[in-house]
Amino acid sequence: MARVIAIANQKGGVGKTTSAINLASSLAVLEFKTLLVDADPQANSTTGLGFDLRNVQQSLYDCMVNDVQAKDVILESDTPNLKVLPSHIDLVGAELELINHPSRERVMKQVVDSVKDDYDFVIVDCSPSLGLITVNALVASNSVIIPVQCEFFALEGLGKLLNTIKIVQSRLNIALEIEGILMTMYDGRLRLSNQVVDEVKQHFEESVFNTIIHRNTKLGEAPSFGKSVIMYDASSTGAINYLNLAKEILQKHNFTQIKSKDKILAINDDQSK
Repeated sequence: MARVIAIANQKGGVGKTTSAINLASSLAVLEFKTLLVDADPQANSTTGLGFDLRNVQQSLYDCMVNDVQAKDVILESDTPNLKVLPSHIDLVGAELELINHPSRERVMKQVVDSVKDDYDFVIVDCSPSLGLITVNALVASNSVIIPVQCEFFALEGLGKLLNTIKIVQSRLNIALEIEGILMTMYDGRLRLSNQVVDEVKQHFEESVFNTIIHRNTKLGEAPSFGKSVIMYDASSTGAINYLNLAKEILQKHNFTQIKSKDKILAINDDQSK
């Protein structure tokens, strides 16, 4: 049975979709069967892996609103072991269409549960909001990764997200855990980046991943080619960062015994490209 991990932050521009695409791809490259669920109406995870939305006939919206079977919607990506449950702009309307559904917070869980036995990991890319679709994603998940950018307003709105997670834990999904807080867009040349990392670690201690995602041009270029960074440039700092994140998650849950020499690599600040 898969471990379902949501990647959520209602604040936009924090590297949420980048993290969803590249964590899912890294797990797949490490030979774990992985499903990426695009739960964002902007469908950036879908297009970021090379799918043309004009050719996507059905999406997560159809699974949630029209009771279409997820197995009939899932697409095969160019990355071995990685499949995608695509999104569509129609998902914007799903919140209104589900408003009178008797189990409206659990619709996505039913969709994910129907296929998760076929995978080792399910990664859910949430929309930048705390609406019904994001709540659905949290209810469907075992844990949540919170990306936080290494910038001045890093902690802005984080309290609201943590409060939403607590509400979901108390009322809808008692097993939901915080997988970790992921620091993104780190630039070792900037004193501010180091200050933000120190502040977040001081506030959240063990909840912060050891892996930090550096600013990297390859991370920005890869989606325009419809690829994850590891398929675009496996030697780039971005690819190494997300492989390290995948290994850190695997180690945490004892998914695999990783040799000591393969444990999380220390990336020097000056390696950012």
